[in-house]
Amino acid sequence: QVQLVESGGGLVQAGGSLRISCAASGSIFSINSMNWYRQAPGKQRELVAQISRTPIYADSVKGRFTFARDNAKNTGYLQMNSLKAEDTAVYYCNAVVRVTSGATLSAWGQGTQVTVSS
Repeated sequence: QVQLVESGGGLVQAGGSLRISCAASGSIFSINSMNWYRQAPGKQRELVAQISRTPIYADSVKGRFTFARDNAKNTGYLQMNSLKAEDTAVYYCNAVVRVTSGATLSAWGQGTQVTVSS
């Protein structure tokens, strides 16, 4: 009933910026929350940003990453500034979505690769 698609990843030099997006589609009544995770090779998936009324960011990205949303497009954005090599990872979005039938679903995207070169 709900699909999430991440996009916007790519290769940037350290100190550069990227904006990645998470677009939700389907029979959406509302998006209750959205989370951003990342996973680097050999590491566990970690929570980067937890989005509800007030965004909460991991200490490692605080002050550099900022969340924004476009409700009309059911899309969330993660603006990533001052990127560091250690930010290199596959970034995933997870959303808790209420669909028009009344059910609440947790959906995951397939990820977008962010690579920061030093």
